[in-house]
Amino acid sequence: MKVAVEGCCHGELDKIYETIAFLERKEGVKVDLLLCCGDFQAVRNEADMKCMAVPQKYRQMQTFYKMKVAVEGCCHGELDKIYETIAFLERKEGVKVDLLLCCGDFQAVRNEADMKCMAVPQKYRQMQTFYKYYSGEKKAPVLTIFVGGNHEASNHMQELPYGGWVAPNIYYLGYAGVVRYRGVRIGGLSGIFKSHDYRKGHFECPPYDQQTVRSAYHVRNIEVFKLKQIRQPMDIFLSHDWPRGIYHYGNKSQLLKRKSFLRQEVESNSLGSPAAAELLQHLQPEYWFSAHLHVKFAAYMQHQAQKDLLPKATKFLSLDKCLPHRDFLQIVDIEQDPSASDRLEYDPEWLSILKNTAGLVNTTARTWNMPENNGLFSRWDYSASESGMKEVQSDLGGDLRVPENFSATAPHYDPNNPQLQREPTYAVNPQTTELCACLGLTDPNACRTEGVSWEEEEEEEDNLSTGSAEEPSEYPTDTSGLSSSVNPDEITIEEEWEEEGGEEAAIQSPPARLVLPSPSRTSSSDGLIGNRPPFSLTASLPEPIRVSSSEDSTNEEPARHEGAGLTDGMEGTSSPPSEESSAARPPKRISGENAATGEGTKKIKRRNQTVYTAQGEEEEEEEEEEGDC
Repeated sequence: MKVAVEGCCHGELDKIYETIAFLERKEGVKVDLLLCCGDFQAVRNEADMKCMAVPQKYRQMQTFYKMKVAVEGCCHGELDKIYETIAFLERKEGVKVDLLLCCGDFQAVRNEADMKCMAVPQKYRQMQTFYKYYSGEKKAPVLTIFVGGNHEASNHMQELPYGGWVAPNIYYLGYAGVVRYRGVRIGGLSGIFKSHDYRKGHFECPPYDQQTVRSAYHVRNIEVFKLKQIRQPMDIFLSHDWPRGIYHYGNKSQLLKRKSFLRQEVESNSLGSPAAAELLQHLQPEYWFSAHLHVKFAAYMQHQAQKDLLPKATKFLSLDKCLPHRDFLQIVDIEQDPSASDRLEYDPEWLSILKNTAGLVNTTARTWNMPENNGLFSRWDYSASESGMKEVQSDLGGDLRVPENFSATAPHYDPNNPQLQREPTYAVNPQTTELCACLGLTDPNACRTEGVSWEEEEEEEDNLSTGSAEEPSEYPTDTSGLSSSVNPDEITIEEEWEEEGGEEAAIQSPPARLVLPSPSRTSSSDGLIGNRPPFSLTASLPEPIRVSSSEDSTNEEPARHEGAGLTDGMEGTSSPPSEESSAARPPKRISGENAATGEGTKKIKRRNQTVYTAQGEEEEEEEEEEGDC
């Protein structure tokens, strides 16, 4: 047998294993055993380093405790290709990927009806491969966590407002969410920012019309407000669109060279989401991953120091969509806690915040301002307390592991028996029902089916509204509705609703009604945290990191030897290997246990718009949210 012998390891496991993989490819052999002759340095954390007989200046964490995280840009339903690419990288680099993070446009399409709930023209609607994982034909080979984008099966996503399994081993973070995996804290925000829907509730439900099929994926202020209640450090954060201004902290000239149509928005500082920028200032995660603009872009943002604490920095990375010769996937080394569970876990602080804000849930189209310290609200701080976090752990029976309780709520696509006339369904997902019952949360889906339409509720509660549709955006520099640039990489979205005869009945029929028990709700008229300091403009900007060979790349960056370690903690790829290059707590279910499973508006001719576009306040309702398949 082939035995590899290593001298002094010094914790450099990544480099050692990569060197072995390099030798195996070069020599055409398979190494059976590795022997290390000391100085292994199995260091798990900072405390372990203090127990080594090494001067302080030589103490380094190295890679013994790190896990490999694959980051994907826009998925567009190409799960087969993505998992094949990961397997190819594992063989090529001699590594094992532990986790996959997807930054939106996941397209968890189960059947033909789900495709009708995506904001994508008819000619671009394709089933792709998610249904295979939903039906059980295949299982995701690596734990996958994702946020939603602007091309999703919105009826499916709305079943899981607080997150949940869309298939075995594939987890959706919900409208907003935070989970833990191997001690790494992962948060996310789904959708894209549009100012005209930002202060509304999640009022949409299938069958969608021409407007709600788009507004369903717009970010709402309630989700941003919840995330701003977080006080504990965040390791990784996912969003679909970019935080506004992040392009000032990377190779901006290279970005504009590759995407020249973004120049006007970059120079006017109007590209990206102001809500995401606000979260970036507040959360200051170690990593922030995004997609949406179909370009690989890296940035490094140094935050201002807080009181006596050392300043934090965020490594930002945006990736492309899943196509051959495009930079759509990259592997990153992330520090993990070796003593933490290998199972996905709930985050107690986040669950406590969800409980605290249950009374703020709005499922109407009324505008709704979040509580703030302005003299109008009796409460504006909804952050988690120690007692609150202990309470949610008690509600869960002391077990923070996310139950593997996936169950299908809609039939899956059968390629041998297509059902082209299948209409969208509005199902109650038992995962949401159980979580709400366990923690006492407000189920938005139940609120929509209580028997009162949102139009009637709007009239009854108009005097209680804390906002007005005529009020300006809360972001003084908001220009999300004024962009005029055109992305040549996007689909040209011309309205095709007239061509979709099979959808007309769905558009004209009234929303489905379900008879459900009234959810437990707590009344509250309650806010915003104190202001955080603005972006630091004294960032150190390294060159964007790149390993793949995209045909349109001219990034300047150091070369990496095949047997070397990761560059700045990141490692990339280009194209797929084969494809054109307490007392009454409800019991937790396990996967496979099934539970009981608007009127039309006038047609509006839309124009193709680029990312973050519209033509003024009156035309914002007529804009098209970039069709980027």
